[in-house]
Formats: sequence, structure tokens, C-alpha cells
Amino acid sequence: MKKRYFFLLVFVVLILIPLVVAGVRYFVPVTSGVSYESEEYQTDDAGFLYDLTYTENNEITEEQEIFEEIYTMIDEAEEFLVLDMFLFNDDYNHDTLDFPPLSQNLTDKLTAKQEENPDMDIIFITDRINTFYDTYTPPHIEQLKEAGIEVIFTDLSKLRDSNPLYSGFYRTYFQWFGTSEDQWLMNALRPQGPEVNIRSYLTMLNFKANHRKLIINEKNGLIASANPHDASAHHSNIAVKLSGDILYDMLESERAVVNFSGGNTRVFSDFADKMPEKAEESEGQYTVKLITEKKIKDNILEIVNSAGPDDILNIGLFYLSDRDIIEAFKTALDRGVEINMILDINQDAFGNEKNGVPNRPVADELMNHDTQPNIRWYKSSGEQYHAKFIMLETADEVIFNGGSANFTRRNLDNYNLETNVVVMAPQGSEFAGEVTAYYDRLWMNDGAEYTLDYEEKAEASLFKTMMYRIQELTGLSTF
Repeated sequence: MKKRYFFLLVFVVLILIPLVVAGVRYFVPVTSGVSYESEEYQTDDAGFLYDLTYTENNEITEEQEIFEEIYTMIDEAEEFLVLDMFLFNDDYNHDTLDFPPLSQNLTDKLTAKQEENPDMDIIFITDRINTFYDTYTPPHIEQLKEAGIEVIFTDLSKLRDSNPLYSGFYRTYFQWFGTSEDQWLMNALRPQGPEVNIRSYLTMLNFKANHRKLIINEKNGLIASANPHDASAHHSNIAVKLSGDILYDMLESERAVVNFSGGNTRVFSDFADKMPEKAEESEGQYTVKLITEKKIKDNILEIVNSAGPDDILNIGLFYLSDRDIIEAFKTALDRGVEINMILDINQDAFGNEKNGVPNRPVADELMNHDTQPNIRWYKSSGEQYHAKFIMLETADEVIFNGGSANFTRRNLDNYNLETNVVVMAPQGSEFAGEVTAYYDRLWMNDGAEYTLDYEEKAEASLFKTMMYRIQELTGLSTF
């Protein structure tokens, strides 16, 4: 009997300790420099860019602007370059699929720039998923290092735990084993190899990420939803290019990541010295602001809650699942706000079929609300509608919030690292015209079939609704 109680006690302790760890970690404050909000600046330089993949006359057509602009920024840099990119690899099933070599193209651009300008500092910040969590170093990342480019892998252990039920056990029992370069298990991201190991998967299941996508030189900054990832090359994405004093804040937010990841932050002071001096009082027709992590969510809620009966909210999203934002949408609908949404169907992921979660159950919930939004699905040909933005149209201005952050708990509640920008543009201005023309084109299927009626992909599934709600609540998901 005593032996039985002893084993029961041991079992309880083994379960209880990780739960205590998870609870304590939940209340740990965010790392310094994370959840950043800049002051507002005035500028005349804010440009909207997009990538689109769509079907025209039964043929797949692409319009690609974002990486062409990134390559231009690399070419034009004279003093420094800072890039922070989430997915930077060619991981997919090469036996059954074929994608443009986007990661290698960016590598070639950067190494050529470093060779031409050996004294220029180039810093490339990225996520550890690109090495399958320190299991191997891909050839293109080795090329960056060999060229003299400083590659910094984000220390994901410093981020809050978005999957606490698992991460409590990981922090208690598994993290002490560290990482390993042993290769004996199939690579789920790239079946052709390199192979990985059990520690690789144990780390991956924390579901943490530096999800940012941006580039800065001494003249401009660009914040995007697009990854330099081969299997993402056909995705539809958005980006905003900026100049002016906001670049100082972009550098500061990246300095924070480098700092908690153990990199050299002193060069960031040198970078700031090489930029145009800050204006005592900024001028321009656009008001812009940099926001990261939970400050993005705060701004989204501020935009939605400020919308009135004569205003329009236009939304384009890869993922929508955050409960606070969904409830704010419902309240806005009840106030008479017109809400239009273009959503990804959540059916394709790099050649693999997905189950429609979270967008389909969330759309079904919203369409069952007393006052319905207008929802259209982006028509996919195997790629994703990977945009992440919300836009408020009033009689006087357009307020645009866009960048790397999906509208999910993981992306908006200080778990992932994210960067967005807010642009407030007068009606009739160039930026307002660019973003509204883009949205109207997709919504009205102007010139091609970009979007589908809601009914064509609508799905009412209690099982998927329950799955989504549990996953969003607990973090037991990748969205």
C-alpha cells in the first residue's frame, strides 16, 4: 500500500511541477524592448506594395513587387543593412513540388552586396526554425556567414510560452538536454533531409517564433507579410515602404532582439549615426507609427472600436482567431459599421492540405451573428492569401495597420515577435488611393477572379469550431 502511495505521490509531483512552471512563466513580463510603440511621425514617403497570385483566363498569373523592392533596397544601401526574416529556407518536399529559389536569390543578393562593400555591416536576424532548431546549418546560411554577414538566430527561450501546457514540461524536463546535431529522424519540413533528432522536435513543439519580416537601410525601411521562403514564393502578400524618423524606431526594435539573443548591439548606434539627423518637427501628409507584438493588437482594437456607422472596415487576413478582436468586430457590426473581410480559406500549406481552421469556423460564427459582415474567400490555386492588415475608411482619412502579424492569440498577445506599421492617410492621398484600389480590385474581381462568394467555401462544423476554440485558448496549435 505504501509503495502504491509513493508512486502516486511521485506521479503527482512529476505532473505538478511542470504545471507550476507553466503558471509562473505565464506571469513573466515580456523581454525588454518587446511590445514596442513608437511616437507618431509625419512623412510624405509611405508606399504600399503587394504580391498577387490569381487565375486569369484559366491561367495562373503573378504580380510580384515586394522582393523586387527588397532587392532594390539592398542595391541602394550605402551604409548598412538590417534584415529580420522568419522563414528563410527551401524546406518543402522536393520530390513532388517545385518552387522558385527565393531564399537563394536573397542570399545571392546579400553576399554580392557584401563582396562589393566589404566594410559595410549587414546583419541578418532570423528564426531557429531555419536550422530545425540548431540541428544543421543550411548551405545558404553558411554562405551568408562565409561572406562576412552577421547572422543572428533569435533566442526563442526568452519569449513567453504560447503553448504553456507543453512548455511547462519542456522547461522542467527537456530543455536541460540542449540541442543536438544528431540526424536520425525524418525531417517533417524537408523529407529529403537533412534528418533531425528527437530534441529538434521537442523544441519545435513550443511553437515559438520570431515572425517578423522587414529590412532597413539608412534611407528606407520596409515592413512586410512576405517570407523569403521558397515554398511561400507564390503567396499573396502586402508590404509598406517608409522613410524618415520612423527608421530610428525600426532599428531600436531590432536592437532589442539582437540584445536578448546575445548579439553585438553597439553597431546599432553606429547605424543611427549614419542616418539623416532626426527632424525637430516632422512634416508630411501621412502620420506613421511603428508597433510590435501586443501593441499591434491594442491598435487594431482602437481602430475597430473607433469605427462609426458611416465608416468601413476592410480586412485582409491569412489567420483570424483572436477572441478579443472577433468580439470587437461583432460590437462594431451592432453599431452599424460596414465590415468587409477577405480571408484565406486555410486549405493549403506548402503542398499539404489543411482543414480550414481557424478561418472557416470563425467566419461561420461571424455570419451567424445578428448583424453579418461581408466575407469573401481568396481563390487559391495551391498558394495562400498571406496578407495581414486592417483598414478603416472614414470620410476624411484611411487608417491602415499591416505587417507580419496574423490576428491570432499567438501573434498578438506578446508571444511571437511581430512588426506592423500604422499609416494614417488623408482621403485622396496617394497611399489611401493605393490601398483602397488594391482592396476594391480583389473585392470586385476587377480584371480577374481573385475572390469567391462566401457561400462557395462556407462550412458549419461543430467539431472544427470546438477544435479552433480549444487550440486558440490553450496554444496547442501552430496558428
